[in-house]
Amino acid sequence: GPDHEKYLWTSASFSFASISMTDYTVRVELSGADWETYNKLHESMLASGYHRTVTGDDGQVFKLPDAEYVASKSLGLYQVRDEVMRISKSLNIDPHILVTQSEGRAWYLALDR
Repeated sequence: GPDHEKYLWTSASFSFASISMTDYTVRVELSGADWETYNKLHESMLASGYHRTVTGDDGQVFKLPDAEYVASKSLGLYQVRDEVMRISKSLNIDPHILVTQSEGRAWYLALDR
């Protein structure tokens, strides 16, 4: 009928789902590792979007404790754990990993200088 083209156009339209980002805090312990290995871990984690600092509302940047990271990811909790495990396993045979989904953060940390 006369609405045929309109019908085909309408049925072909769609919307994109928004990508939701979740904040995570990650702790990694490499059994028996030296500082050189931890430095390699830091480089690999940074390359995958994990950071060793947090930024306050006032813009000041603070250093996290050693081998602790934060990231904002579109991955789920278990996917983040598995990603960090893959990174860590490439450097250490027995990594210990804790991933926490973060709803907010409060801290007493040293400024990153």
